[in-house]
Amino acid sequence: MVKVLEERKGQIYRKGSEPYAMECGKTSLAGSVSQRACVFCGSRVVLYPIADAIHLVHGPVGCAAYTWDIRGALSSGPELHRLSFSTDLREIEVIHGGEKKLYQSLVELIDRYQPRAAFVYSTCIIGIIGDDVGAVCKRVSAEKGIPVLPVHSEGFKGTKKDGYRAACEALLQLIGTGPAEGIQPHSINILGDFNLAGEVWMIREYYEKMGIQVVATITGDGRVDQIRRAHGAALNLVQCSGSMNHLAKMLKEKYGTPYLQVSYFGIEDMAEALYQVARFFNDTAMMRRTEELVRDEIAAVYPQLLEYRKALTGKKAAIYVGGAFKAFSLVKALRILGMQTAVVGSQTGSSEDYQQLRDLCDEGTVIVDDSNPLELAGFLKEKGVDLFIGGVKERPIAYKMGIGFCDHNHERKIALAGFVGMLNFAREVHGTVCSPIWKLVPRYSCCGGGVADVG
Repeated sequence: MVKVLEERKGQIYRKGSEPYAMECGKTSLAGSVSQRACVFCGSRVVLYPIADAIHLVHGPVGCAAYTWDIRGALSSGPELHRLSFSTDLREIEVIHGGEKKLYQSLVELIDRYQPRAAFVYSTCIIGIIGDDVGAVCKRVSAEKGIPVLPVHSEGFKGTKKDGYRAACEALLQLIGTGPAEGIQPHSINILGDFNLAGEVWMIREYYEKMGIQVVATITGDGRVDQIRRAHGAALNLVQCSGSMNHLAKMLKEKYGTPYLQVSYFGIEDMAEALYQVARFFNDTAMMRRTEELVRDEIAAVYPQLLEYRKALTGKKAAIYVGGAFKAFSLVKALRILGMQTAVVGSQTGSSEDYQQLRDLCDEGTVIVDDSNPLELAGFLKEKGVDLFIGGVKERPIAYKMGIGFCDHNHERKIALAGFVGMLNFAREVHGTVCSPIWKLVPRYSCCGGGVADVG
């Protein structure tokens, strides 16, 4: 049995062996070396795919190392978001304040790049020295005539999820400031897809084939002017619930715009995401077009999926992702490939997310919140998994243990959304699980111990 810190036992649940109870939403335990990212990271994840805005990190230059290269959201036009800017605070500003440097940096950047807006990210040190970032942004906005928005994302003040909220609150200041003319009754905003490998373009095309106008994509391949008029859309679609549910709820409260939670991963959830929208608009012709689209797309990929299923049936997988909603689709997608999910967890899952995972998963599945490398390695070994699905921080764990790995996070370059994305996913899973390299590597050789038995 895996050993964990005593204080973390409530954040781990084994289906079938104990009554359901799951703690979540807690700050990470000191000393447990969480896989979870900070508040600043959460805000950057959400906002920086907006490609025609300046993204200025107000803090030490090291925080600006989180660049486009780490999370390469694609743009169909401007690429200002690929540049990384920092006020590069030094000892003198830490003592006397950094507002003057922030003002000068903003003016210089706006004059040079002529952006449509600017986002200013507060880092940990700003929370300590107390710069009035909002006042500086307001002054520059008035002088330059573009939105200059503070993002209150001091890294130490919460979890990655608090960074999502800070980003959503900055976006709310932008939405509603543009004209809503020309927006059709059958119109949507796509929230929470970050276009890492062109997924937003694929999803947008599906909806346009159904006869729906996409007003704004927030934030993958995002544009400031589109986001400013997003309040005119008839419906919001939330793909990444962890990051965008807060914005969707605020838009419903402020503008009355309803929202649906959807997933674009796996053929089952992708099809349902399209049908959900067709049912919402209650248009017979739209539903017919949707049925034809889904039928044609599945017919194109399903025979190849069956071939991969022959090789993968009976294999076990572990999933550890940022938001839990993505894990639902992954569990279903693995089932289509004949695989069982033995371990599943997330950095920012809610109580509702974990209850849904409990209902979805098989008996014996380990469900874990805000885990750390030592725990994860222990669970992989205990369950004897053949595949680990996660992000950049999980990759070394898998490879050191001699286990196949699939990047389903922000560093990947292959589209995994949509019907074609399911085929890409199957191809990648098959390639890593069935690689002959694992015959040459001692499996699970690096697993260590812990502190106290759980379960």
